[in-house]
Amino acid sequence: MDVQRLKDNFAHVAEQGDAVALFFYSDLFVRNPHLRDMFPIGMSIQRDKLLRALGQIVARVDDLGTLVPFLQQLGRDHRRFGIIAEHYPHVGASLIATLRHFSGPAWNDDIEGDWTAAYTLVAKVMLEAADEDALTRPAWWDGQVIAVERRRFDITVLRVQPDRPLPYQPGQSVAVETMARPRLWRYYSMANAPRPDHTIDFHVRLVDGGPVSPVLVRTTETGDRIRMGAPVGTLTLDETSQRDVLLVAGSTGLAPLKAILEQIAGRPSPPRVHLFFGARTRDGLYDLESLSKLASEFEWFTVVPAVSEEVGGHGFSALLQAGPGSVRRPGSWFEPVPRTDGDVEYGNLSDVVARHGPWNDHDAYVCGPSAMVGHTVEQLVQLGVPREHIRLETFADAQR
Repeated sequence: MDVQRLKDNFAHVAEQGDAVALFFYSDLFVRNPHLRDMFPIGMSIQRDKLLRALGQIVARVDDLGTLVPFLQQLGRDHRRFGIIAEHYPHVGASLIATLRHFSGPAWNDDIEGDWTAAYTLVAKVMLEAADEDALTRPAWWDGQVIAVERRRFDITVLRVQPDRPLPYQPGQSVAVETMARPRLWRYYSMANAPRPDHTIDFHVRLVDGGPVSPVLVRTTETGDRIRMGAPVGTLTLDETSQRDVLLVAGSTGLAPLKAILEQIAGRPSPPRVHLFFGARTRDGLYDLESLSKLASEFEWFTVVPAVSEEVGGHGFSALLQAGPGSVRRPGSWFEPVPRTDGDVEYGNLSDVVARHGPWNDHDAYVCGPSAMVGHTVEQLVQLGVPREHIRLETFADAQR
């Protein structure tokens, strides 16, 4: 297999964008109509995932140390879709047909040989991982919603009872499928450490245009059923560390960090833990009451709530009343000077965290919107926190 030739060919094919995935799935379903029911009705998101997965595989094809774990997770994850060994040759045939079509005159026997060798490796690693996983775990867990708390119009906390114990580490996530949106799986983090009754909490925020979150947030009721895939993710507690802990959570990014907090609370001698919980407005601090109770219960735990789009907790009206010196005009709009109001601080979450430092002797765990996570990591590194002491959610998106 000529790795560079394969990469060059894929780069040429990928220039055709969404048409590549459209051709692939059309070919797959024409050749194998029985496979269509395994996929969601709407395929636009699915087509995006196909190209991303292919891109990641091709990018790592000459680095087996990173490619093999990625493929193993992909194989384990595909169990929940009902993928079995007999499906892989069908997928391979449609993949080769798609690549041949979009390669045009550049296609030849050597390139076909490269792709055949690459796909043979991919299928072998995925199937072996799936078979090994099947020895110890089900393809999915069925769960029943036993409690629903609508904290805001766009945030709901669900408590789910799995049909069997679902082993996971605090900070991990599972793919969730609701019966109202079959074959559409989305990842959500468990918001609690494992309990004796095996119940699991999910913090779900409504995503504009999302196919799954509106159902979970707005229409899910007690008694409804969901499916959950196997736990994945690397945002887990470093049990070997003796350092104090910094948790930085934006919106429902709180969920995995709250699970980690509960895990720490079970230690005989917990380290000092500082949790910064941020949202755009006070109303977005949907779990602050619970966190405040924990802070009053545990002397080693401190919670700092922060909002980024209010001043004094009352938005624009307070901005007008605040008087000289309380606001500044950086350009075309007002921006609040960093300040506090009772138990809430104001400003971007990363800035609030930075001004409470230093954090160089802490382990940091960060979760939330990608922009917030990126800014926070940048700030922490600048403040002297070693990058290897900062943990993020980096599990591979192995959804189909």
